[in-house]
Amino acid sequence: MPGYHGKIVHAEQMSWIFWDVEVGAEVPEHHHIHEQIMHVVSGTFEFTLDGETKIYEPGDVVVIPSNTPHSGRAITPCKLMDIFSPVREAYK
Repeated sequence: MPGYHGKIVHAEQMSWIFWDVEVGAEVPEHHHIHEQIMHVVSGTFEFTLDGETKIYEPGDVVVIPSNTPHSGRAITPCKLMDIFSPVREAYK
């Protein structure tokens, strides 16, 4: 994804991703079978989950259920952490 630079750690049942996100970088709306938890470590991130848009800041956590449409955009440079279960095979 343009503007997203990540370090990925895979365990047997989950993937943990540390993202450095450039200002303005976007993730288009999508969905996947994985449950996902997003944690905003630093910066300001606009996130839309199932049609509802909110602004998230450091310390905020979003739980994203399986197959739920979501998208996002970095309002400022951000550091994010994502956890996926099961393993995000496409990221291997």
